[in-house]
Amino acid sequence: MPHSVPVGDPSAGDRPANDHPASERRVALVTLGCARNEVDSEELAGRLAGAGWRLVGEDDDADVVVVNTCGFIESAKKDSIDTLLAASDIGGKVVAVGCLAERYGDQLAGSLPEADAVLGFDDYAEIGARLDDVLAGRPLVPHRPRDRRTLLPISPVARVEAAVAVPGHGAGRPGGTGIADLPAGVAPPSGPRVLRRRLDDSPVAPLKLASGCDRRCAFCAIPSFRGAFVSRRPEEVLAEARWLAGHGVRELVLVSENSTSYGKDLGDLRLLERLLPELAGVAGIDRIRLSYLQPAELRPGLVQVLAGTEKVAPYFDLSFQHASEPVLRRMRRFGSTERFLGLVERIRGLRPDAGIRSNVIVGFPGETAADLAELERFLTEARLDAVGVFGYSDEEGTEAATYDGKVRSSTVARRVDRVTRLVEELTAQRAEERVGEIVEVLVESVDTGLTGPAGPTGVVAEGRAAHQAPEVDGSTVVHGLTQLTVGTIVRARVTGSAGVDLVAELCP
Repeated sequence: MPHSVPVGDPSAGDRPANDHPASERRVALVTLGCARNEVDSEELAGRLAGAGWRLVGEDDDADVVVVNTCGFIESAKKDSIDTLLAASDIGGKVVAVGCLAERYGDQLAGSLPEADAVLGFDDYAEIGARLDDVLAGRPLVPHRPRDRRTLLPISPVARVEAAVAVPGHGAGRPGGTGIADLPAGVAPPSGPRVLRRRLDDSPVAPLKLASGCDRRCAFCAIPSFRGAFVSRRPEEVLAEARWLAGHGVRELVLVSENSTSYGKDLGDLRLLERLLPELAGVAGIDRIRLSYLQPAELRPGLVQVLAGTEKVAPYFDLSFQHASEPVLRRMRRFGSTERFLGLVERIRGLRPDAGIRSNVIVGFPGETAADLAELERFLTEARLDAVGVFGYSDEEGTEAATYDGKVRSSTVARRVDRVTRLVEELTAQRAEERVGEIVEVLVESVDTGLTGPAGPTGVVAEGRAAHQAPEVDGSTVVHGLTQLTVGTIVRARVTGSAGVDLVAELCP
C-alpha cells in the first residue's frame, strides 16, 4: 500500500533542509510496490525508531524522506523516479532505498542528483547512521549493484547460517544487527528479535515468510536483485505474528517471492503445512492468507491445509502466467491448460467457495494467435475469481529480452485489451455466482449515521471476504449493521455483485 510523501509548502522548493534539533530528527517513509516492500519499510521504521529518529506522517515536515522504491517493471520504475523527484521538492533530504536502488545503485545516483543518497539492502542494518550521514552532509558512496544470488551458497540447505542482509527478516538472520532499548510500538527484544514498527493501524498486515527466488523465469529480473531463496525460521515468523496480533492485526497475509518453496533451505519442504495451523492458533489472529504460490510446486498436502484448516483462508494465489505449453516452456515455466484446470478442479472439489486468483502475461516473444486462444480457453474454463493481465515488455537483464520473435507493441496492447475484457466478464460472472453464499467479512472501514429516503440506514461496513485479498481482489459491502468496529469479522449473506465486488446483508 503506497504511503504519501509528506506534504510541505509547494512554494518552498528552494528552501534548505528542515532544521530540527538532533533529538528531533524527523523521517518520513514512502512505500511503493508490493506487500513485501511494506514489510521492509516497517523493518526500516523499527530500526530508525531504535536509532532515535522520529517517524512523521505526510502532514509533517521531515528532515529526510526515505522512498522505498519498486524496480519490478518499467511503470513501477517510473513511479519510483517520479516519487523521488516529488519528494525533492519538499525541502528535506531525499534517500532512495528498495528494489530500484538495489538494482541500479550508482547508476541511479548518477542520473538522479535530486536524491541525496542511494542505499542498498546492505545499508538497512545501519539505516539510522546512514541517515545521520545524509543529514550532516557527509557524502555516501552508492553501492555498486551485483547479482545477489551470488552472495549465498548454491545449495539451499547451506544458506541457513550465511550472514547476508535480507530485507524484512530483521535481526533473525545471522548477519542481522540487534537494536537495544526500542521505544514504544517497536517489537520487544525478548525471544526471537522482531525489528518492526507499524506504519498504519489497518487490521491487516503482511508478514514475510521468505525472500528471494531460485526459479529462472525468462521474463523476471527479481532474483538478481532480491537474491536466492531464503526462508525465515518458524519461530521468527510466529514471534512476529504474535507481535502483530498485539498491535491490532487480525489478518496476516503471508508474503514472499515464492511461498511454495518455504522450508526447502531448512531441510523440510512440508514445513509450511505445519506452520500454517500454528499461525492460525496465535491468539488474536482471525485469518491467515497465503500468497505467491507456484502451481508446479503446489503439493497436495498444502492444498489440503489451505482448504481445510480453521482460520486459514481457502485462498489460492496461483502464478499461472500463461496456459499455452509452448509459451510456458519459453518462459522457463511448467504446466499446461489441462494440468492447470486439473489443479483448479482439485481445489474446488475440496472447497467450492475457494478463492483462486492469478496473473497472466500476453504478448510474450513467440506468442501466436493459437497460443492466445489457448490462454483464453483456460481462463474461460477455469473461471478464476480475479486475474491480473499484463502486456509483455523487455526487462533489462532477463533472458526473454534476448529472444527473437518479439510481438509488436501495438499487437501486445490489443491482446491486453482483449484478454482484459474477457477477464472482466468472467470474474464478474464468478462474483455473481456467489449471490446467496454466506461469507465471513473482515471489516476494514465503517460508515455510520447514513441516511436514506426513508430515514437513517444504520451502519455500512466495507471489508473483504476470505476469497478477497487486500487491494487486488475487490471488496464486500455489508448492510444491516447497528454497531461495529474495524477489525471485526462478520457473517453475511451475499445479495448482489458489481464486477468483482460483493454486496451482502448481515446474517441474523
